[in-house]
Amino acid sequence: MVEIKFCGMTRPEDAKRAATFGASYIGVIFAEGPRTLTEAAAREVLAAIPSDVKRVGVFGRESAREIADRAQRLRLDVVQLHGDPDADAIADLRRIHSGDVWAVVRISEADIPKHVAELFRTADGVVFDARVAGKLGGSGVTLPWSQLRGPLAESRKGGSARLVLAGGLDAENVVAAIETLHPDVVDVSSGIESRVGIKDPEKMRAFQRAVLRTRVEPGAPVR
Repeated sequence: MVEIKFCGMTRPEDAKRAATFGASYIGVIFAEGPRTLTEAAAREVLAAIPSDVKRVGVFGRESAREIADRAQRLRLDVVQLHGDPDADAIADLRRIHSGDVWAVVRISEADIPKHVAELFRTADGVVFDARVAGKLGGSGVTLPWSQLRGPLAESRKGGSARLVLAGGLDAENVVAAIETLHPDVVDVSSGIESRVGIKDPEKMRAFQRAVLRTRVEPGAPVR
């Protein structure tokens, strides 16, 4: 089954509830934006996450050392790099960080940059999100899924990284997104909120139910 990542948690109660609604990954944000947490606040949120759910930290353009040190202090399972990382940035981080590394690719059209093929070979996951001026993520803007089918399939050839699909997902459109691009993980933040940073239990439940309705095998070839 396609896995779920609920991201942008700002309250321990939301993180705890997210785990009951099928999240395999729960994320907190350190990159600049409306859901940014201090390390102390993130620690409280992460403490509410059960041990069988992976803890994700979303970073901007911090140095590899800053990211690795914070990941260790907070016992993060995954670090998600939103600062337009390349393969060298991933390699630098791997030298001092033993956890998973997800690289974010932000696009505004169906053109996928050439370096993305290398990200699929070097990262543990590649996150596709919408590029919106002034925002690193959580914009609620969707991607052109149908137009991405061919270019994405080409970029994934020879790579083993998981495909994580973000960008404006919600309970109403996630089935179409999964059936079009066959991601391994779907990543949602604004699509499960009642207002910025506050997660809505019914929207989380609806999102989980929508994902469960899909019959696409994660990572299956896109045809």
